[in-house]
Amino acid sequence: MSNADSPRPRRIVVLISGSGTNLQALIDAQNTPSLPNARISLVLSNRKAAYGLTRAANAEPPIPTAYLGLQPYLKANPGKTRDDYDEEVARIVVRDKPDLVVLAGWMHIMGDGFLDIVNGDKVLDGEDKVEKPIPVINLHPALPGAFDGAHAIERAYEAFQKGEITHSGVMVHQVVKEVDRGEPVLVHEVEIKPGEPIGAFEERLHKTEWAIIVQGTKKVLDEVAPLS
Repeated sequence: MSNADSPRPRRIVVLISGSGTNLQALIDAQNTPSLPNARISLVLSNRKAAYGLTRAANAEPPIPTAYLGLQPYLKANPGKTRDDYDEEVARIVVRDKPDLVVLAGWMHIMGDGFLDIVNGDKVLDGEDKVEKPIPVINLHPALPGAFDGAHAIERAYEAFQKGEITHSGVMVHQVVKEVDRGEPVLVHEVEIKPGEPIGAFEERLHKTEWAIIVQGTKKVLDEVAPLS
């Protein structure tokens, strides 16, 4: 098959806020059997100093990056709201025409407007309508329904110390309008060992995250943009 005949790479936009270790797992998996014919077309951060932006720039070939912070946006646009910010994030995403959006440590809860735009239910001024809904998945370091929202790892560890749980886990789930309540794509349990310091538990949990984010991304991509 010549290059002209080869299928278009499946495009992934990744949203990050921090060091980007989960992003790195996706970067390393691009165009391997773990994530075939797929490339990260854009990494967007809501924090300017997020090391994940550096990881994207250092990838081979370099991955385009974008930055849009909530407070700087509000300051630069008097009268605009958090909902306007979410729409602006959606604008950046839909312009890239991805097959899938992955939230990999994105520490900002999206309002309904973001999903309305990527689902094609709402069209932004000056932009094309999204004809085919773009799925959005999120990595969350807890089991479904267990520790929604922030500080899930610390809260699970604390619950274990109190004897309330015997294990925690990690999930990749569809993003819906209720925080961390979308349908799970993949779930992996992670045990908490008696007497184990939180740092050791966290390290094992992160290793599970790096595996499951790639597996979950492949699973959803294969559903929405199957390899021909």
